[in-house]
Order: sequence, then structure tokens, then C-alpha cells
Amino acid sequence: MEKAIFAAGCFWGVQHYLDSVPGVIKTTVGYTGGHKEEPLYEEVKSRTTGHAEAVEVEFDPVLVSFEELCKLFFEIHDPGQKDGQGPDIGPQYRSEIFYTNDRQRVVAEKFMKQLKEKGHTVHTALTPAGRFWPAEKYHQHYYRKTGDNPYCHFRIKKF
Repeated sequence: MEKAIFAAGCFWGVQHYLDSVPGVIKTTVGYTGGHKEEPLYEEVKSRTTGHAEAVEVEFDPVLVSFEELCKLFFEIHDPGQKDGQGPDIGPQYRSEIFYTNDRQRVVAEKFMKQLKEKGHTVHTALTPAGRFWPAEKYHQHYYRKTGDNPYCHFRIKKF
């Protein structure tokens, strides 16, 4: 198994798309990249923790590659929107990949370069993964529970 952590706006929509990928074993929505220990949603939302809403993905690299997940990440959000995604505005909704090994960093850099060469703006940050704090239970698999669909994530082919 391998882990990856993606932040691309509201974590509900990101989890929705990642859950649909064969080879993804488990996804968990949560918070990372900030300074507050054991942050709660209301604290992250208040922009005082430095954390981003993110999704930790456990996947089987024999069934799905990090490359495939990284492409999906860039295709389900606008990496050109800084500190927000669609109607969700604030640094907690930033575009960021928290890489768990150097290979993930290199792959992410490759895709970012490709997007820029195609004329896309990319504000995605690359940061070594730190502590990941799972979000409250009611946030986990939100769209599966509600039967709704993401309102600010849409897949647009870019590669």
C-alpha cells in the first residue's frame, strides 16, 4: 500500500472522485499543513490553523499508480485558482500536494510543468507530508451519505 495526500478545495468533492478509482483502498478527509494540533472543522474554517482541507488516500500501486491519481487531482479542480476552489474561498481550500516520498514530488512537478506548457496557471504547492488529522465523522464520505454530487468539482480532461 502507498499513501498520498491531496488538497483541492472542499474535501467532500475530492473524496468523491478519489473513491471512484479502482485500486483506491481507503480515503479519509481531514486537515494538514498547519500548526494547530487536533484541529476541528470550525477552527480550520476560521483560517486560524494554517491547515488545508485534504484527503488522505491509501491505494494499491499495482492497481492504480500515483501518476493516475495525480492526473485526476489536477483534472477535478482548478489549480490556477489561488486560495480557493469555486465558491469556497480561503487558504484552507488551497491546491496542494503533500507528498509522502520523493517520487511523488517528481511526478507532481512533471504534471505541473506539463500544465504550464499547455498554458494553464498552476498555484499548486508541493509540501512534504506531515501529520494528517482526520476530520469529524460527519465529514467522512459526505456525498455517499447524502446522495448529493459535488458542487465545485468537475472533471475536465487536461492531459
